[in-house]
Amino acid sequence: MAKHCCTKKKSAHHSEEFKNELVKRLNRIEGQVRGIQTMIQGDIYCDDVLTQISAVRSALSSVANKLFEAHTKSCITEQIESGNRDVVEELLQTIKRMLK
Repeated sequence: MAKHCCTKKKSAHHSEEFKNELVKRLNRIEGQVRGIQTMIQGDIYCDDVLTQISAVRSALSSVANKLFEAHTKSCITEQIESGNRDVVEELLQTIKRMLK
């Protein structure tokens, strides 16, 4: 039986393809962050560094949005369908964190 995030232990149950896509994006982001470190160490013009930082923030936001969408369509939906209405509060807290 697959583990579901709506069990007491709460674990995700995304497809390998979805997880691989997120990991690939995160690996690219990790490379971008290392590049920013190199830029700073190399005294690259501040505006160019800030541009790269903005790109990293945008890329992380994209990963978060994809994960949030999958979470809402699977974990949250399953919990509501099983009668757990308390998960709505969890969802609201997640949205608040994402909007900061």
